[in-house]
Amino acid sequence: MHLRKVIAAVLIPFAAAVLVGLAVLWPGGAPPHERTGVGFDRQTQQASVTKVVEVSCKEAGASGVPPTGDTSTAEGSSAVQQEKGTCKRATIRVDSGKDKGRTFTEIVQPDQSRQLHEGQKVVVAYEPSAPKDLQYSVTDINRRLPMALLAGIFALAVVVVGRLRGVMALVALAISFLVLNFFILPAILQGSNPLLVAVVGASAIMLIALYLCHGLSARTSVAVLGTLVSLLLIGVLGSLFIDWAALTGNTDDNTGLIHGLYPTIDMSGLLLAGVIIGSLGVLDDVTVTQTSAVWELHEANPSMGWRGLYRAGIRIGRDHIASVVNTLVLAYAGAALPLLLLFSIAQSGVGTVANSELVAEEIVRTLVGSIGLVASVPVTTALAALVVSADRTGGQPAAEAATAPARGGRGRRRKR
Repeated sequence: MHLRKVIAAVLIPFAAAVLVGLAVLWPGGAPPHERTGVGFDRQTQQASVTKVVEVSCKEAGASGVPPTGDTSTAEGSSAVQQEKGTCKRATIRVDSGKDKGRTFTEIVQPDQSRQLHEGQKVVVAYEPSAPKDLQYSVTDINRRLPMALLAGIFALAVVVVGRLRGVMALVALAISFLVLNFFILPAILQGSNPLLVAVVGASAIMLIALYLCHGLSARTSVAVLGTLVSLLLIGVLGSLFIDWAALTGNTDDNTGLIHGLYPTIDMSGLLLAGVIIGSLGVLDDVTVTQTSAVWELHEANPSMGWRGLYRAGIRIGRDHIASVVNTLVLAYAGAALPLLLLFSIAQSGVGTVANSELVAEEIVRTLVGSIGLVASVPVTTALAALVVSADRTGGQPAAEAATAPARGGRGRRRKR
C-alpha cells in the first residue's frame, strides 16, 4: 500500500497537470490563411473520368519541350518519346463543389506514372485565378474505398482476436486521433510552443490509452510511470542533440510550406515534438509488456523476491529490446528508402550521407527514440518488481510459500 500511495502521489498530480495544460493550451481551431495553391494547400474537389480516347501526342501538343532529335538529355529523350507516342485525352466530370457537373479535358502522356481509365474516381485541384479552361486539373486518385475497406478489415481483426480489449484499443486509437487533430496540430499552428504542446498531448494520449485498454490498476500505473520517465529522457536527449547538431527541421517542400505560411512556428521544436509523439507508441508496448511479464512471474512464483523478479524480468526485456530497436530502425529506413536510393545512385560516401540534414534528422530521431526504449526496460521492470514483490497471496509468509506444494500437483515436489 505504501508503494501504491507513492505511485498515486506522482501520477495524480501529473494527470491534473495534463488537464490544466489541455485547458490552457486548447486552441480555438487552426488560424485561417490565404491559399497558396502549392502542394496540399490547394482547393480540391471529387471528380470522375467519363471518357478516355487515344490521340497522337504530336496532334495534342503534349510535348512541353520541342523535340530536336537530341536524346542525350532526359528532357530531349522525353520530348522525342512524346512526339512519336500515343497520348490519352481524358474527359473528367467534377462531382462536388459549386461547379458540380462541369467537365474538362486533360492530356495524359505515355510516360506518366499515373494513367487514367474510364469510370475512375479522381481528385482534382481548383485554381480560381487561372483561365476558365485551365482552372481544374487532376492531382490524385480517389482512394477512399480501398482505404476504408482496409481500415474495416483491420478493425475486424482487432475485435475478433482482442475481443473487449480490442474494442477498447480501437476506442483509444480514435481518441488519440482526436487529440492529435483537435489539440496538437491546431495548437502548434496557433503559435504555442511545439515541445510543450507535444508533451501535454502525448501525456494525455498515454493516460487515456493505457488506462482505457488495460484498466485502472497498479499494473497499468507502473506502465504509465515507466513510460513517463522514458518520455522525459527522450525529451532531454532530443533537445540536446537537435540543438548540438543544428537541425532546423526545415528540410523538404512540406516543412518549407509550413514555415512559409506560419513563420512563427519553431521548426526545430516541431522536429522534437515529432520525436516524442513518434516514440510514444512503441514505448507503450515495451512498458506494458514488461509490467505484465513481472506480474505473471509473481503469479507463477509468489515467493520470488524483488531481486529475483527483476532478474527474470530483465532477461525477458533484453529480448524485447533487441527486437524493438531493430523494428524501429527498419521502420525509419523503410520510410526513407527513396532518399537512401538517391544517395546510392549519386555514389555518396556514408559520411556524406549521414552528415546531410535530411538523413541526420532520421538518425537523431531513431537513436534518441531507441535510447528511450532501452532505458524503459530496466526502469519499468524495477518499478514493477518493487510493487508486486510487496504483495503476499492471502497473507502467506514468504517462508511458508517457499515450502508449500505447487498448486495443481499431487503433494509431491521434484527436488532441485
